[in-house]
Amino acid sequence: MMRQRNQRTEVTDSMRQDDTRRAEPVAGPSRRAAAVGMCAMAVLLAGCTMPAPHVPLRENAQGGRNFYVSPQGDDGNDGRTPQSAWRTLRHADALRFRPADRLRLQGGARFRGTLSIGQGDAGDPRRPVVIESYGKGRATILASGSRAIEVHNTSGVALRDLVVVGDAAAYRTQDGIAFVSDLPGDRKLPYVRVSGVEVKNFRNGIRLHGGKEASGFRDVLISDTSLHTNQDAGLVADGPAFDAGAPAYAHEDVTVSGVTAFDNVGDPQASERNTGSGIVLGSIRRGRVEQSVAHDNGELSSPDAMEGPEGIWTYDSTRMTLQKNVSYGNRTGSRVDGGGFGLDNNVSHSVMQYNLAYGNDGAGFLAYSAVANSAQTGNTIRYNISHDDSRKLQEYGGIVAFGSRVTNLAIYHNTVLITANGAVRAPALRLEPSLGSVTVRNNVFVTDGPPIVASQNAFLPSDVTMQGNDYYSPQGWNVQWGDGSFTDLASWRLATGQETLGQRATGTDVDPCLTQVPLSAAGPNLHGAGPTRGALASQCAATLTGAAVNLRNLGVNPGRTDYFGAPLKGSPGVGAVQLAPAA
Repeated sequence: MMRQRNQRTEVTDSMRQDDTRRAEPVAGPSRRAAAVGMCAMAVLLAGCTMPAPHVPLRENAQGGRNFYVSPQGDDGNDGRTPQSAWRTLRHADALRFRPADRLRLQGGARFRGTLSIGQGDAGDPRRPVVIESYGKGRATILASGSRAIEVHNTSGVALRDLVVVGDAAAYRTQDGIAFVSDLPGDRKLPYVRVSGVEVKNFRNGIRLHGGKEASGFRDVLISDTSLHTNQDAGLVADGPAFDAGAPAYAHEDVTVSGVTAFDNVGDPQASERNTGSGIVLGSIRRGRVEQSVAHDNGELSSPDAMEGPEGIWTYDSTRMTLQKNVSYGNRTGSRVDGGGFGLDNNVSHSVMQYNLAYGNDGAGFLAYSAVANSAQTGNTIRYNISHDDSRKLQEYGGIVAFGSRVTNLAIYHNTVLITANGAVRAPALRLEPSLGSVTVRNNVFVTDGPPIVASQNAFLPSDVTMQGNDYYSPQGWNVQWGDGSFTDLASWRLATGQETLGQRATGTDVDPCLTQVPLSAAGPNLHGAGPTRGALASQCAATLTGAAVNLRNLGVNPGRTDYFGAPLKGSPGVGAVQLAPAA
């Protein structure tokens, strides 16, 4: 339940006088000149004193008011300058924010309490209210059993250059920064910005929460932010329960860029829900996660949970793009999930591209649906790299597609390398029921032992089409296809009709000569939080010539670039990287 503020600090006399004076009409030039001339004459004749000119309090560039808070301030001040700053957040929290106002906290200082912006505050996307630090360094807000910043039923708000820290009670129950709408109807509140912020020790670092009737936020940008040491997740967006017959989404046009989410470990007591994710976005129409990193999340998630965490994933959403991110070292306390990236329940017309996943407990890249509806459809997984994923759970793999119903899924130009982790031997690709109209083309699948592909069903090409892939294992070739186990490409092709295009045999089983390429050579800018492993590229691409299929001839637009941004020319070869860049 959101806290409603029903009383505000009254403006001080000086503020009221200043506002009154600024509202008065200004005397015209002739009257002002006459007044000055008369007083000047009076000075000469009678020695009268000239009154001091009025200097109004300075407004910021957007025409709003500036307010300052400093440990050296006094709540009896007007708060309008650094020299007349307030002292406490409690006093600042009672302010009614008008559009373009700025609340500025002294950099390097620590302030206890919470800040709330409610309905009637802010609200103008062209003139947002800003809460930020001033001076050197970032100010810290210390929340005790409460949210640090909450924005309720309003928007036109920017938060920047702050550190937000919770205590033990906040870690169990509160969101660090919460944007909440429970307005009636399908209303989207415009303009939310969060940048340069660090949030730690809360249940969720940042939460974007929509109402039961799909009210929420649009034009949201969360950038250059660190979310760590929280319990359930670093960043969460959610909304109403999903209705496949009448899809509604709480939020629109949400961008997450340059966010690092790590050590969000999960709740060992939460067996009824998933906990321990880095970035999880639900109930969004048109969203993007890019240039972001999720690592070492989920370690303490419940061993009894029926669903687990992922590094970066989305659900109940449409037209989402997860691109140029890295997700590694993510864990699960149970026997499910713990992967790098995921397109989960009820995700449609979305894409995962140009991402790197490695060293995760579960799948590197997952497409999954637990509900038998038609909402998990039209998705694409392309130009991604999975390196040694499924370190704990061999029931997964590098790329995994399964669930109650997954349709119209395209998996192409990915590179997957899986090596055994003791007794754990996961496949490079895992397929399970129920899949329809799934295409798997021009990928590199490599393991250091069988199986390369594990498919629970012996899918017909009409349900799952495999074309133009490289399948390689130096320890013995094996593909599990339903009840059958095949030890060479030719026999599998002949028995199943896979890896054919008309009368042409496609695919290959040659060594792609994979090598690691440092991300510093090319690829995503990871803001100094990059991984220790590089991307995988083929050093003998010429040996794979002729294995791939021409996607354009099959009605598929393969995109403009490969994983490293190299332009695609002609008919691309296999894998995520077409030509390894120089180190």
